[in-house]
Amino acid sequence: MNTKAILTILLLTPVLTTSATDFETATSAVANMRVGWNLGNTLDSNSGDINNMWIEKWTSRRPSDYETAWGQPITKPQLFQMFKQAGFNAIRVPVTWYPHMQAHFTLNGTAWDPANDDIGTKIQTQWITRVHQIVDYVINQGMYCILNIHHDTGAANTAWLVASEDHYAQQKERFEEVWRQIAEEFKDYDQHLIFEAYNEMLDPYHSWCFASFATPSNYDADVANSAYNAINSYAQSFVDVVRSNGGNNAQRNLIVSTYGACCGSGTWNTHLQDPLKNMQLPADIVSDHLIFEVHSYPDIKDLNTAKSEVRQTISALKKHLVSKGAPVIFGEWGTSTDAAYDNYRDNMLAFARYFVQQAKASNIATFYWMGLSDGAHRSVPEFNQTDLKDAIIKGYYGDEGYTHITTQSTSNAPEISSCYNLQGGRISFPQQGINIIRMTDGTSRKISRHQ
Repeated sequence: MNTKAILTILLLTPVLTTSATDFETATSAVANMRVGWNLGNTLDSNSGDINNMWIEKWTSRRPSDYETAWGQPITKPQLFQMFKQAGFNAIRVPVTWYPHMQAHFTLNGTAWDPANDDIGTKIQTQWITRVHQIVDYVINQGMYCILNIHHDTGAANTAWLVASEDHYAQQKERFEEVWRQIAEEFKDYDQHLIFEAYNEMLDPYHSWCFASFATPSNYDADVANSAYNAINSYAQSFVDVVRSNGGNNAQRNLIVSTYGACCGSGTWNTHLQDPLKNMQLPADIVSDHLIFEVHSYPDIKDLNTAKSEVRQTISALKKHLVSKGAPVIFGEWGTSTDAAYDNYRDNMLAFARYFVQQAKASNIATFYWMGLSDGAHRSVPEFNQTDLKDAIIKGYYGDEGYTHITTQSTSNAPEISSCYNLQGGRISFPQQGINIIRMTDGTSRKISRHQ
């Protein structure tokens, strides 16, 4: 079909706008994310130690004080334009919420006693306003944005979200209220915004790899079962509260993580895949709008062993998660290897390309953790590891890297959304489909959802 005919059909198509019933499935969303990146050490920054609440002690506690506390500059929209132009199509925005609620942070020196200075439930307006701005920076590039609860979990003694049945019972109301406020703030956003329930949530012993690993016996069935039950309860609460909020949250794609975001890699312990086996798919009022998340930071000193571990990990994810009815993403990935050893850089680049290739082949989206543009480089903006960026991009797009496709078939487009004005005619385009229309006068017009 020639271009003029395509334009004629499009101009006669009824105008539709995106609503929740138009949202793509979770599987489509994961495929369309392609490759992603984490805006780390930014909105997730926090003091992280009740005995040394240094941000609260030494700053005015403005959003910018937290945003820059861990060495990153104020985030600018140009940063995401750079990532978009390089071929990335999704950004994960980690956010830590507890410093921005109702605690007064009355300190004894730099020590804080949360038992007598409760964090409350209400998010500060100035904080969620800044979060909203950065989400808009991402969305306005036509990219997917994942928004989460981050260092409110983890091994720090400031974490209030802990994987145990007792902690879940204590924090259920607060957890749901935080998500109720976030969901309300963003309920009108389209399918490009995805919520992630929690980051790497650990048991009371701060066990990595699998629940109860840090107990004296390195495994305790009661502790482990309590942790896995709690993870599933948090996940279900998250889905329930977002769905009940209304608006586009009725079918927004939502992400839930395994215990510790563990990916089940390795063979050195029989419990390594327990976080996958015990993870349940939450009950949902809609079908095909939930996503599982894991993280992966393998050792790459032996490249062949690292590649084998990738294959083993993906096989386990398919067996224990995808089989439950939802796609998977690597919400964070990198390596755990000391960069000082010989051949590190060569191995890193080869591994990065292989990791992304294997994930793509298995319909898993990947989000690199932080280091592609770091510190002052983000202000330029520029990539400070262009070779690593290229390895990731070639892993997904092939040897030629990322090139913007000027035309794309619409024959398999699943839905109609987004209204635009083209040569004076108001028309609609598929959510997946034509990116640029070649005009009859020989010019090109870019079509994107947030033009």
